[in-house]
Amino acid sequence: MKVVETIAEMRQARKELEETIGFVPTMGALHEGHLSLVRRAREENASVVVSIFVNPTQFGPKEDFKSYPRDTKRDLEMLEPDTDIVFMPSGAEMYPDNYDSWVEVGTITENLEGASRPGHFRGVSTVVAKLFNIVQPTKAYFGQKDAQQLLVIKKMAADLDMNLEVVTCPTIREPDGLAMSSRNTYLKGQHRQVATVLYRALNLAEKRWDQEETDAGAIRLEMTELIKMEPLAKIDYVSIADVETLKEMHHKIKPPVLVSLAVKIGKTRLIDNTVLE
Repeated sequence: MKVVETIAEMRQARKELEETIGFVPTMGALHEGHLSLVRRAREENASVVVSIFVNPTQFGPKEDFKSYPRDTKRDLEMLEPDTDIVFMPSGAEMYPDNYDSWVEVGTITENLEGASRPGHFRGVSTVVAKLFNIVQPTKAYFGQKDAQQLLVIKKMAADLDMNLEVVTCPTIREPDGLAMSSRNTYLKGQHRQVATVLYRALNLAEKRWDQEETDAGAIRLEMTELIKMEPLAKIDYVSIADVETLKEMHHKIKPPVLVSLAVKIGKTRLIDNTVLE
């Protein structure tokens, strides 16, 4: 496994890789969810590239950029078995002093995470576009846990005629249902136990759908009431929306729909989702 830190080095190393190229962009603090993407990339491609870059432009001014978990030594050890190149650029390498170009995706960034975190998706789409341009992958792998991000990246790749396939991979969960996330390391003691309320709320939505409840407002209300039973949980949003457009549904559900939510447990903001077919 080769570690490179500059764009020039990455481009040179890319020329030496055997086609096809599977790519997994990450912000480090790796867990089994990330590794599932890397293993999928290894299964489907001749070569695998993973990036580790905590992207400052997708964090808001009051978010956790400085405190975001970082453990490069552990990350590299975890990547060793299935990765050919790890691209680890600095902030200055990706955003030099004169940097002033941005990629923005339209309507699907306006609600959910886009409404709660203004500017977030501009940062995401810009850095992913840059990484795609630098690495030139055949396929890029993303987890379903970040459902809106996945839609944004797919839309960007399609609209800008990027020559790659964006692959959706399933959410990987802890035994108690909590979706794996680098931010789970913030959860301590009782907060960790309370965090399962996101999964329980999604299970409730699935159960009610299986029982032929088709009213989006009714399911949303039941999910909200369940979460409010946990005093340490503060709801940002509970959404039932069209799986492609993310347009919110208020009455009868027309599947498939994305059921998603963002909840703060103490100071830790968590997201999760499921799809009702």
